Amino acid sequence: MSRLKGPKILDGRELALFIKERQAGQIGQMSKKPCLLIIRDSDNPVIVKYVNLKKQYGEDIGVLVIDYLASSSSDIADKIREANDDTNIDGIILQLPIIEKERTDELTGLIAAEKDVDGLSSEGAFDSATATAILWLLSGYDIGLDNRRVALVGRGKLVGAPLLKMLSDSGVEVEMFHRGSDLSRLVEFDVVISATGVPGLITSEMIKPGAVVVDAGTASEDGVLKGDVSPEVREREDLLAITPMVGGVGPLTITCLFDHVLNAALA
Repeated sequence: MSRLKGPKILDGRELALFIKERQAGQIGQMSKKPCLLIIRDSDNPVIVKYVNLKKQYGEDIGVLVIDYLASSSSDIADKIREANDDTNIDGIILQLPIIEKERTDELTGLIAAEKDVDGLSSEGAFDSATATAILWLLSGYDIGLDNRRVALVGRGKLVGAPLLKMLSDSGVEVEMFHRGSDLSRLVEFDVVISATGVPGLITSEMIKPGAVVVDAGTASEDGVLKGDVSPEVREREDLLAITPMVGGVGPLTITCLFDHVLNAALA
């Protein structure tokens, strides 16, 4: 829903509700509830928040969600291998970041391709849930990317890297910005998508009038969740569209994730 003046607000919650209703209907007709295993090794407030959101979503639509708190990276590896062989588990998520960040690729690589519902593996059965959610959000608000210059800020495994591939494969003109890039050049782009987890990284002078801004970054400062986009950007009325501080990409990411769980269960 857009405001009477100012930019269109890209509210992922509205779109998610329609898809959620469809998912609940499909699961209601299944003889066995789909099952998602979430593995984490931290009680970090941001991680706990997102795990709880997934647990609540699963409860709402009829998916069994198991939250497993691992004691070590070795425990994570053992749990993944066990879940790969468990026919009752349809999807496996390693909730990132983990404590031993340097082992992320190794551990996510252990997840069976058909159960990698987060889409972290390039060899997996599913695209990145967060990257897909961004495309769903733009499409749901009729924001096409043809003939628009798109900037991606952050080349992480969850969002930037897979989204770059998805956009490039579809013929979209896209440029990747990363640590050390000249962010003042963002003002040249029609669409800016940021997913770095650096609070306030994207400032108003980096964004041109009429731009579309998608904030997919999340970090915690003193227990408060913050995005990549600084508050003054959201005060501008000369933008075409922007995600809200809360309820933009996040809700659709969870919806996409559970779509993958559903499809894995039906496969």
